Amino acid sequence: MVVAALQLSTLPMSKAKLDYYMMICKKRGVSLVLLGEYNLNSFFKELETMSKMMIKEQSKHKIIILKELAKEYGITIVAPIITFKKDKIYKSIGRFTPKSTHYQNQQYLINFKHWNEEKFFDNEIEKDYSPMIFMIDGMRVAAINGFELHFDTVWLSMLIKKVDMVLLPTVSTFGSKQRWAEIIKTRAFLNGVYILRANRIGEYVHGDISWKFYGESFLALPNGELHYMLGHKEEMLLAKVDKSVPRRAKRDWGFVAQIRKRDIPLS
Repeated sequence: MVVAALQLSTLPMSKAKLDYYMMICKKRGVSLVLLGEYNLNSFFKELETMSKMMIKEQSKHKIIILKELAKEYGITIVAPIITFKKDKIYKSIGRFTPKSTHYQNQQYLINFKHWNEEKFFDNEIEKDYSPMIFMIDGMRVAAINGFELHFDTVWLSMLIKKVDMVLLPTVSTFGSKQRWAEIIKTRAFLNGVYILRANRIGEYVHGDISWKFYGESFLALPNGELHYMLGHKEEMLLAKVDKSVPRRAKRDWGFVAQIRKRDIPLS
């Protein structure tokens, strides 16, 4: 299966740019496209100053575009998107296929003083939380938001479901490049999965502080190696993935078998 990660800043309201990339993906035989965090909506710090009505209109317009493009090009698109239910606002991941649309609310949200998504959004804590998981071209794929990378409970859930590839849209900034790369490589190896990361680019300036989103999107292999790393500008990553690779890695290293010996239910 051929997959793509788009490395973008916040997209304009016009669908021209996404349409351009979808045309290329169609020609290259791409089945699945991943966008980064805050590509469809403005960056979080900007959302804090916007009205809910403005955010809702931004999301509504982008959702219409993604539905149209998924249907027109026969490609599944996965992207973080701000969703609404009555007067509540949620940080979600959307999966747009040629035939349907599905949303999964983010379970773990950043709650730092300078970046408090947990306070801003209305996402509830779910006792039986499971990430978005779906089948495509015979491969079992999961999608999580970037911050959820850090929590073992999320990964145990995906281990139970025998996931082959994890989609990881991120909005990483400041001096975090090496830390994110090392965590992602480790998660890929310990869980025997591909991890496709799409990181945001661009800049947000607040006072004398500049938030630079550095890109460097990549594909992490089940052996912990990084392939196809992009630079710091707008780019598209194309990669071929094979479902036999993560399944062989799980079998060869036997980490799941070790867990089964200890009566931890995995089914």
